[in-house]
Amino acid sequence: MQLSETNNSNRIKNLELLARQVVEGFITGMHKSPFHGFSVEFAEHRLYNKGESTKHIDWKLFAKTDKLFVKRYEEETNLRCHIIVDNSASMHYPKIKAQSISNFNKIGFSVIAAAALIEILKRQRDAFGLSIYSDKYDYYSPSKGSERHQRMLLENLEQLLDKKNSKETNTCKILHEIAEKIHRRSLIFLFTDMFQVAKDDTELFEAIRHLKHNKHELVLFHTYDKKYELDFDFDDKPKKFIDVETGEKINLYATQIQENYQKKVKEYFKNLKMKCMQYKIDYVPVAIDKGFEQILISYLISRKKFL
Repeated sequence: MQLSETNNSNRIKNLELLARQVVEGFITGMHKSPFHGFSVEFAEHRLYNKGESTKHIDWKLFAKTDKLFVKRYEEETNLRCHIIVDNSASMHYPKIKAQSISNFNKIGFSVIAAAALIEILKRQRDAFGLSIYSDKYDYYSPSKGSERHQRMLLENLEQLLDKKNSKETNTCKILHEIAEKIHRRSLIFLFTDMFQVAKDDTELFEAIRHLKHNKHELVLFHTYDKKYELDFDFDDKPKKFIDVETGEKINLYATQIQENYQKKVKEYFKNLKMKCMQYKIDYVPVAIDKGFEQILISYLISRKKFL
């Protein structure tokens, strides 16, 4: 398969290829950035050590290089990472006909970003696992480092591009369930828009903080659409606004409340940041139109602190 260039121009058809392109572009750009000092080694093999089993020697590579290399396996990974993707109804905003490499919503962005993280984790010889939740715990896979495991996770991520959850999500309950499944110390990445059903912020952050038990480190990628969700930039016509999770509706002129809305949202973002600082959670606000570099840089910084 390849990226389609027909009808739904650039529609995502091969997530693995797209993730590879994102990572390659990031690596190229990194050499021209302040982050060029970070070590990014992408070895699929390691040198054979005299005396160990010859079972896993790559003989094809030996024929080309006249050197003995051993294929790496998941037990040789340096770091364990677990990626959590919120697939609640609000993550499928803004509504678009088809996810593409140039036009995606919050779930599309999160899927591509997660796939890019998995690609760079594989190259760094790190292990990677995945959890997906909506109104229930949809998918879980523990951390491994093989190419077969990568393909399986990407297949599950790809399914999110066309599958919309329309139910209310009890995030707190599900995050507690995910936390109980991750036993070995891991670096955890959570993609969510923070539109959650909770009695109050304390309940939500208790669930998020649970992800830090067993000495895990947590990076919260707060995904949002800047034009609509942050700036409330709609034309001056009467519109019906619908809460995609609860179904609640309201009719209004966007411009009449825009200023007050922006003030409230900025205050909300500030409070989120302060709460994350209080709980020692790395908070990364992510506008989905700003590209994927911010995700991969956050990974490198967190990896360096974690190891």
